[in-house]
Amino acid sequence: MTIIQHNYRQMTEITVYTDGAARGNPGNGGFGVVMISGKYRKEISQGFAYTTNNRMELLAVIVALENIKSKKANITVYSDSKYVVNAINEGWLQSWKRTHFKNKKNPDLWIRFLNVYQRYNVKFVWVEGHAGNPLNELCDKMAVEASMQKNLQEDKGYIDSIGNKLL
Repeated sequence: MTIIQHNYRQMTEITVYTDGAARGNPGNGGFGVVMISGKYRKEISQGFAYTTNNRMELLAVIVALENIKSKKANITVYSDSKYVVNAINEGWLQSWKRTHFKNKKNPDLWIRFLNVYQRYNVKFVWVEGHAGNPLNELCDKMAVEASMQKNLQEDKGYIDSIGNKLL
């Protein structure tokens, strides 16, 4: 008789909600993240001086993925950012990567995103912002509150539209 043992762990299911905000665009900004896996929940927020809403939307996703410790995880990211969700779901990001992000904004963050994104099985779902979704609303509140903190970090990667570093 042959006995075959399967020695593998079940995939971890992780639900992530993210949001970004900027007061002025550019202006002070922040992001909020809520991560849920089973009975575990983690909330992360951070504020930055002089940044953009799109940078904060993308940074929220990056920070969430960077905080996942399970090597085997199915992750669903819910975001109200069409910039982020469409870049991935519509294949824009792969096109931008092929052209080395020529004439695209936020290449520093997109490269950072790609480095962590490829580790996991990630699905992106767009949700309408300010439409009563409790976790999206919480992320929005966290992002706005983070943007109003004192002693905000500098967003050193922010580059204006003509390529000059602002910080």
